[in-house]
Amino acid sequence: MKRMLAISDIHGDLEKFERLLELVQYDKDRDQLLLLGDFVDRGPHSRAVLDKVIQLRTEGAIALIGNHEKMMIDAFLGDPMNLKRWYYNGGINTLQNYGYEIEKDDSEYWYTTDEMPEPIQMNDDIRKHIEILKEFPYYYETDTHIFVHAGVHPETPIESTEPPTLVWIREEFHNGYTGEKTVVFGHTPTNYLHESNDVYFGNNNIIGIDGGCAYGGRLYCLEVGSSQVFYVE
Repeated sequence: MKRMLAISDIHGDLEKFERLLELVQYDKDRDQLLLLGDFVDRGPHSRAVLDKVIQLRTEGAIALIGNHEKMMIDAFLGDPMNLKRWYYNGGINTLQNYGYEIEKDDSEYWYTTDEMPEPIQMNDDIRKHIEILKEFPYYYETDTHIFVHAGVHPETPIESTEPPTLVWIREEFHNGYTGEKTVVFGHTPTNYLHESNDVYFGNNNIIGIDGGCAYGGRLYCLEVGSSQVFYVE
């Protein structure tokens, strides 16, 4: 039996990601790695993290899309609101990794202003990553578990759920899920779930593993079979 190792919400922190893989002694031939999205934004090395994720995926890891990857894709569809939303959610840092120069590079500015940003075009480097990101699934399911970025809708079968729900849902899932399968998710930092940085083991069969890496917190790895937790700070 392979170990199933779940990691979520790396947010451009390549150094923590590599240290965590080393800590758990990840072996692509021995382990099944599940990466639950939000690889980009806020941290310093989003492009390098995506390079690493794509490499791991070619070696057998399962990589899911998160809301930040969805914002990254949508930012280039022509709607200035999509681009603005990405700007104030950390996308400026990511764009700078790809050689973009953003004149007003303050996420707080874009959160508070009524101004809309000028459209930007994909350069070749970011296009390669976006085309690969479009291939990432929104969830992964086994006989006993569901792996997803944000959560599942309590009343809708996952295969019928709209993709934005799977990368954005919060309280409705946290408080309303009653399914038999254990849901492993990221998206919502654990200190919002139970006022602790520890992994959140909900009494309704949900496990939250976003340790707030993007805000200087922990990056977690859950060994799913044993519920053993590894982390780096």
